Amino acid sequence: MKKITIGDASRQSGVKVPTIRYYEGIGLLAAPSRSEGNQRSYEPADISRLVFIRHARELGFEVEAIRTLLTLQDDPHQSCASADAIAKARLIEVEQRIRSLMALKVELEAMVEGCGHGRVDQCRVIEVLADHGQCAHPHHGLQASSLSVS
Repeated sequence: MKKITIGDASRQSGVKVPTIRYYEGIGLLAAPSRSEGNQRSYEPADISRLVFIRHARELGFEVEAIRTLLTLQDDPHQSCASADAIAKARLIEVEQRIRSLMALKVELEAMVEGCGHGRVDQCRVIEVLADHGQCAHPHHGLQASSLSVS
């Protein structure tokens, strides 16, 4: 069986080299064997696992959820109830985020619509940002951390 270098593993899986090392460090990916020159050597199963992890991360699953999903994948004869529960929880999070983003969209549209493109002292955008009480949706529920993409 052909061993794969970390660079090739990165190219084949779409996961950056530092991220592969990180996944090894936190136990999502087993420490690979080493060559005589002490270079990491990966197997095709490792690449498949990296692709799984990358796809799960793209879908927004947190590391602990991915850890559980990988454990389930490693024992395919068990019930998929846990996997379903993890996916349903992620779906609820996405739906909540969509609602928050829609509220944010409405707020931004109102701010832009209220801007007369005149002077700053008459600018609705500046007024609303300076006084949260003027927001059409005082609790649009978005925080800086929820805007980042995982």
